[in-house]
Amino acid sequence: MLSSKIKKLQYEPIGLVEGISRNLMHAILNGVLKGGEQLIEAELQEIFSVSKSPVREALRDLESKGLVEIRPRKGAFVKPITRADIVENYKVRAVLEALAVREAYEKMGEDDFEKMKATLDKMVVSAKNKKYREYFDYDHEFHKIYLDACQNTLLIKLVRRLRIHNLWYNFDHEYYKRNFDLAEDVKPHVKLVEALQNKKITGKKIEEMMREMIEKALQNFLYYVSDKT
Repeated sequence: MLSSKIKKLQYEPIGLVEGISRNLMHAILNGVLKGGEQLIEAELQEIFSVSKSPVREALRDLESKGLVEIRPRKGAFVKPITRADIVENYKVRAVLEALAVREAYEKMGEDDFEKMKATLDKMVVSAKNKKYREYFDYDHEFHKIYLDACQNTLLIKLVRRLRIHNLWYNFDHEYYKRNFDLAEDVKPHVKLVEALQNKKITGKKIEEMMREMIEKALQNFLYYVSDKT
């Protein structure tokens, strides 16, 4: 029953449709609602105490975000994650995030670097304590800092969606439980911060570093997924 999964989510004082959409998205991204699971409108109406209209609008919003599939005469379902989805996500992110970090390179100030260092410190501690899920949460926060600093509105919007999907893939596959060397994984992040602060390095080199980081992450993820099946 959907009610047993969704009722525990926190409600926020925002627009009705956005509130429903955000709560369902939270459940999907955190693996509470699994790929292929049907989102029954009547149940959602009862859970959120609303009519059909805001539920349908929220489901269409989630469909536009690539999290839900609306099948004619069948209903709405949480989108199953495929290997192709993972590959496409990482390949596109490698290009767009590389562009974002290159644009951020000339714009980042000391406040941005301090935030990155503070987040990096948290990643290092999580890696040391082998807190995998916590590590990925901080990793997501780390990348958000230079993304916001690039000041390219369209680029930020596109990459944010891709990174949300990436976090979804991690949690859906329970990738955060993988027993791999987080201390090794954090090293490219350390090098990236050092490079961003070194104004003698070219923007092209910064771009290459980010692309290589994400391409390596794709190889690791695919190896993990293949090892599970």
